[in-house]
Amino acid sequence: MALTLVCILMAAIPVAYCYPTIFQDLELSSKNRTSVKFLAVGDWGGVSFPPYVTPVEKATAREMGIVATQMGADFVLALGDNFYYTGVDSVDSPRFEDTFESVYTAKSLRIPWYVLAGNHDHAGNVRAQIEYSHKSNRWRFPYYYYELNFRIPNTGKTLSIIMLDTVMLCGNSDDFSDEKPRGPLCAVDANRQLTWLQDRMAKSKADFLLVAGHYPVWSVSKHGPTECLLQRLRPLLIKYKATAYLCGHDHNLQYIKESDVGYVVSGAGNFLDPDVRHWHHVPNDTVKFFTGEASTLGGFVYAEVTEDKMIVTFNQAKGMSLYRTVLPRRDTAWFSQP
Repeated sequence: MALTLVCILMAAIPVAYCYPTIFQDLELSSKNRTSVKFLAVGDWGGVSFPPYVTPVEKATAREMGIVATQMGADFVLALGDNFYYTGVDSVDSPRFEDTFESVYTAKSLRIPWYVLAGNHDHAGNVRAQIEYSHKSNRWRFPYYYYELNFRIPNTGKTLSIIMLDTVMLCGNSDDFSDEKPRGPLCAVDANRQLTWLQDRMAKSKADFLLVAGHYPVWSVSKHGPTECLLQRLRPLLIKYKATAYLCGHDHNLQYIKESDVGYVVSGAGNFLDPDVRHWHHVPNDTVKFFTGEASTLGGFVYAEVTEDKMIVTFNQAKGMSLYRTVLPRRDTAWFSQP
């Protein structure tokens, strides 16, 4: 009854507060640039006791800074589980400093970090993480779900990234008992997000369309495929010809190609897990790459989007790239006119 009341009250909040912002960076200025470059890292959020950071997080942060310095980076996608194990309790939590600001210190990482929430974040106060956007000049978290739009410099092509709250959509999970998401806390909020997502994807004429969330659609590791996303998100990714879906949740690096969509798991920012118990729970011959070995010291994804392709590189924290794939520009000929 109490949860139902909370849901009703949230639904009654004025539209200006409740609906997500279309968060736009319209152009990356440079005379000579012809691409957008970014890093993607999930499950990077330290631990809830001193020193509030893990060796894997520190090693990954160091290598992210090196790659961003050498290759260039415009922003970072933070794919959830930003603060283990129970998120933060307020916008003034020292965890923002201990697990984020004092860890990702390279000058090359002082760029926008576009953030979404994971299941551990939802164990705390996600609204506090959203509010932290007003206290940090690089933390960008305007709403639980939102859209980013970029023009690829000097090409006339565009990149859109739709950032989702998959916990709001599917429900929370208990990692310690390996539970699957148990269904959304509030069906109204879940359906509102899904309606918004379908509307944004249907209207998108971006040359590259990425969707990002915390839970995986496909995964061969501990958590495996997320049934809720297979039912609610995967059909939209296929129908609207998404370029890729990026996520974390499983603590490793994976690349799965299915129905012309690239599924990128980048959850090795803080822990490593070589578990492949769900290897046979994804379609045959779709797994192109997997690593969760401790010897990598951690990992992340580096992506470059050019006029005609998206190059995705899986990097290990010890200083080597492990796997690279190329995704084509969307076929925009099928788009219907308004």
